[in-house]
Amino acid sequence: MKLRLLYHGRCFDGVCSAVVFTRFYSERLHKEAQIFYRGLHHRPGELFEEEMFDGDENAIVDFKYSPSERLTWWFDHHQSAFLSPADEEHYRRTKTARKVWDPTRRSCTELIADYARERYSFHDPMLDPLVAWAHKIDGAFYDSAAEAVELRAPALQLMLVIESEDDERFIEEIIRALCVRPLDEVAASDDVQRKFRRAREAQQQALELVRRKATYKDGVVFFDLLDEGVETFNKFAPYYLFPETTYSVALTRSPGRTKISVGSNPWSPRPRRHNIATICERYGGGGHPVVGAVSFRPDETERARAVAREIVAELSRADGAER
Repeated sequence: MKLRLLYHGRCFDGVCSAVVFTRFYSERLHKEAQIFYRGLHHRPGELFEEEMFDGDENAIVDFKYSPSERLTWWFDHHQSAFLSPADEEHYRRTKTARKVWDPTRRSCTELIADYARERYSFHDPMLDPLVAWAHKIDGAFYDSAAEAVELRAPALQLMLVIESEDDERFIEEIIRALCVRPLDEVAASDDVQRKFRRAREAQQQALELVRRKATYKDGVVFFDLLDEGVETFNKFAPYYLFPETTYSVALTRSPGRTKISVGSNPWSPRPRRHNIATICERYGGGGHPVVGAVSFRPDETERARAVAREIVAELSRADGAER
């Protein structure tokens, strides 16, 4: 018995979703199953190829829906869960108890854990910290921007490694380790801590770059890192550096895509007035009401810059009007 488990790559909630689904599936359904993992990433164009679904059963967790007839399980909590209206129609027409979409949930990990407990009476107390931290991280329930940027908690250190690591085999090792060992123990391992120190240094450099490049006006922080060789940054850095802002818009580029990241400040002195997922959906992206992104081809830098300016202008108008 082979299960192919596709999860949201470079994402703490995606990894934790894979762990909880693995434990539930192995304990309640197929103890003998061989489970193979693959991280999925947002990119321009098609996200799925049929050969991805090469298991006897195939699951997607914390990622967009696929209408493949080989898809057995699907769990997601994003508002922007479907690539097209046709995909959403397919989901609703063929929906089973094994395909669950709930955009009211703050984390997919929590969604799967509740599903497994309610339908299959599965609950492993060792996974409780994983579920709690996924809820806190994906829901941005930090006590402060400093907590999210300074990364003192072991779970946050593991989060940075997951978000920064390109070696999918190492992430698979983390998934398999979290299935049998407590979160803090995995986070404290020598391999994880070595990678954390390296990623932390890079993040500090990115923080200083954001400090130099960012501009703040009318409730929006904007920065363009397309020419800086920086692929990622701490998404709470804008609120750490500019606590007065309501929104942030950033441009980054990796070998696979040019990306616009759009976020809102959980500690903003003014209320959020926009649904960010809805804004990003207009340009082919998506996300949650409080955070989202749009992906372009790596060479579409000028198009991305133009769209970013449009998003900044839209977000600025509401905040500017109340001043």
